[in-house]
Amino acid sequence: MFDPTDLYKLAEDLPELTDPVLLYHFDGFVDAGAAGRLAVRHVLDELEHRVVATFDVDRLLDYRSRRPIMVFDTDRWVEVETPELVVHYVKDVTGTPFLLMSGPEPDREWELFIRAVASLTERLGVSKLVTVHGIPMAVPHTRPLGITMHATRPELMTGQPSTFGRVQVPGSVTALMEFRLGAEGRDAIGFAVHVPHYLSQAEYPTSAVTALEAVTRNTGLVFPLDALREAARRTNVEIQEQINASAELSGAISGLEQQYDAFAGGAERENLIAESTPMPTGDELAAQFERFLAERDDD
Repeated sequence: MFDPTDLYKLAEDLPELTDPVLLYHFDGFVDAGAAGRLAVRHVLDELEHRVVATFDVDRLLDYRSRRPIMVFDTDRWVEVETPELVVHYVKDVTGTPFLLMSGPEPDREWELFIRAVASLTERLGVSKLVTVHGIPMAVPHTRPLGITMHATRPELMTGQPSTFGRVQVPGSVTALMEFRLGAEGRDAIGFAVHVPHYLSQAEYPTSAVTALEAVTRNTGLVFPLDALREAARRTNVEIQEQINASAELSGAISGLEQQYDAFAGGAERENLIAESTPMPTGDELAAQFERFLAERDDD
């Protein structure tokens, strides 16, 4: 039997913690609009932090499926981007300590990795695990982004009930970790931000703002969001400029707005992921945006 504590190494100068929240996100699975990745990056850019635990990525990653970038200069290798899966100690704007775990999603040894996370969170006294990411939905960017919440206990969730029924989806280490830890009575909650499907492959800062605001409502942690909100505003202005210049795009977005408003008004339908009404696909809308940008570049 492998010892899960062999998968990580703790810093020698661990801080004193009292029931901290562990916010986490792994790159590699569904994250429409880069909601989780942008949220994590923004928190680390804006708040002071230091590493308190490091995982052994050599055991967890398949380098042939995601090869690290290396730099060759003239006649020798001079640099390599070594992937890292780490836990940071962070303080929010009010001085409240919390933990942030980020890095690539493990390719192998999921069960052992989850046992390692369980061991680590017990060692650090974590009270709740929280994750965020984005999922593509048939919604317009001109309306507030919705959120689907999921948790190990119903009491942890607040807000609108889920529009999903029972579905089968490909697994992720994030989902499996919530499932396994929930079976042990641990508190874990996730926020899936509803990102317009035609923007799912782009970085959409509004989705990260929505994600971090949801974390604040659930945990009380306060994040500096001014820079992220400004990035979201600029991005939405650029998107609107593209739409205004294309009758085809304007019509497609108008159709999504009508769908969204009908749903918000209580129309009977299943959910916003798959719509029976003929609508452009995310790829079709994205292709329209690309054509528009290419034509503008040519001009």
